[in-house]
Amino acid sequence: MTFAGWTLIFVFIALIIALAKPSGALLFRLYDSRPLPLEAGLFRLAGTGPREQSWVGYAVAVLAFNIAGIALLFAILKLQGGLPLNPQGFEGVESWLAFNTAVSFVTNTNWQNYGGETTLSHFSQMVGLTVQNFLSAATGIAVAFAFIRAFARSSVATLGNFWVDMTRVTLYLLLPACAILTVVYVAMGVPQTLAASVTATTVEGTQQVIALGPVASQLAIKMLGTNGGGFFNVNSAHPFENPTALANFLQMLSIFVLGAGLTLTFGKAVGNLRQGWTILAAMLGLFLIGVTVTYWAEAAGNPIHQALGIAGGNMEGKEVRFGIAATALFAVVTTAASCGAVIGMHDSFMPLGGLVTMFNMQLGEVIVGGVGAGFYGILIYAILAVFIAGLMVGRTPEYIGKKIEAREMKLAVIAIAVLPLFILGLTALASVTEAGLAGPLAGGPHGFSEILYAYSSAVGNNGSAFGGLTGNTPFYNITLAIGMFVGRFGVILPALAIAGGLVAKRRQPEGPGSFPTTGALWVGLLAAIILIVGGLTFLPALALGPIADHFQVAAGMLL
Repeated sequence: MTFAGWTLIFVFIALIIALAKPSGALLFRLYDSRPLPLEAGLFRLAGTGPREQSWVGYAVAVLAFNIAGIALLFAILKLQGGLPLNPQGFEGVESWLAFNTAVSFVTNTNWQNYGGETTLSHFSQMVGLTVQNFLSAATGIAVAFAFIRAFARSSVATLGNFWVDMTRVTLYLLLPACAILTVVYVAMGVPQTLAASVTATTVEGTQQVIALGPVASQLAIKMLGTNGGGFFNVNSAHPFENPTALANFLQMLSIFVLGAGLTLTFGKAVGNLRQGWTILAAMLGLFLIGVTVTYWAEAAGNPIHQALGIAGGNMEGKEVRFGIAATALFAVVTTAASCGAVIGMHDSFMPLGGLVTMFNMQLGEVIVGGVGAGFYGILIYAILAVFIAGLMVGRTPEYIGKKIEAREMKLAVIAIAVLPLFILGLTALASVTEAGLAGPLAGGPHGFSEILYAYSSAVGNNGSAFGGLTGNTPFYNITLAIGMFVGRFGVILPALAIAGGLVAKRRQPEGPGSFPTTGALWVGLLAAIILIVGGLTFLPALALGPIADHFQVAAGMLL
């Protein structure tokens, strides 16, 4: 580990803290119910209006909109051979792969069982994938807005209007921000063209075809919207997607900035900014722990290599242009935020480094998390934590003036249980079936880690791949798609149900019997509950995978 590496990490954290307040203020303006320009005309065109919805109406709108998005994207992928902007002449995508991809991008997962530059036309990339990048990100933020209203409002029956929230986020935040970022990325050297490819002559005198396309526009929203799907097969390790160290740093900031800002939106909405800062502190505390472990593991290097006299850190699978520190930081950022973009091969990390990236996703994208999804995810944990704290000290279980009762606890447990049930269930299925065992490249604990990582990524709506796993098979296309869909909407629905119950309750001022939910004690308790619940749930599976892998490497075993 180096001084320069730690400087990079702490400068990144400092900038996220600095950007959280202006980002939160902008999001609060969109969260507010006051009308904004252009809205009335768009709602008339869409045949809807700003009338507020109950939690059931909000949930139905979310489901209907996203299921329609899956159907539309599936049709685009199947029909791409006859659609315009296809200079490569690609045929339609195979059905199960198209199904997997459609579910993946609509659920903000962006798992890719294909190579973008060799499979999808420009039309499919722009009209299919990039559009869903915007809409899935807007959906997550809209649900977060609904959850915030549950605490900010008192004794009402509505949570806002999904169509209004989604339209505002897309029109006034994501589109203009990504337009600016696209121009910045083009200036840094990222391509933005409708050309198919160029042919170059290498120094050896051979001909090489270099793929091009509308890369910068997809890059902007894939990072800002925590989507992660790359235009190219190697994602952000490709120099056209990540040309410089400055571009790499800007992409990491983009991944975190909206998720961090939502915590301050929450604090402003409930009239207590300390509540927002407290949640952000818990997020960044967990993030720093993950970065520290990953950076240490990768900088320490491989003991097998050291026994052979090969000194230095573990450079295998790293982005050699940026080094170990930047690659480790990017890996933790992308898995903590459920983005899924990668600049290194997590499969080649040391076992403890790979464990951190896997564990980040298994916690339910609450360490900043996907835009919106991370925020309502950590609020569900906050409800669980305040209930446990109330039982421990004999105080009233309430959060932000809302009493936490049996209904909220049952729904919170359902939302938290979705991830382990499907991550571990699908991993078990793949580990005992012929079709599942055909996927991993490695054997033993590392091969098990490849399977476990894949379902952690899918159900956690992350989308990054450990590497090594052959996922483009009917078995994995179907099971991963199921995991992605349930991991997204199996949490959204109970979250909205919790919000529907809380918004109807009268908000009470905090009194001497209330458990304090600001300050270092609450930050520590919330982080501990997240780690304990995650650790108790996934420790046995992790022991069979990366932990066993770590002890094998420490013992000098190659497999």
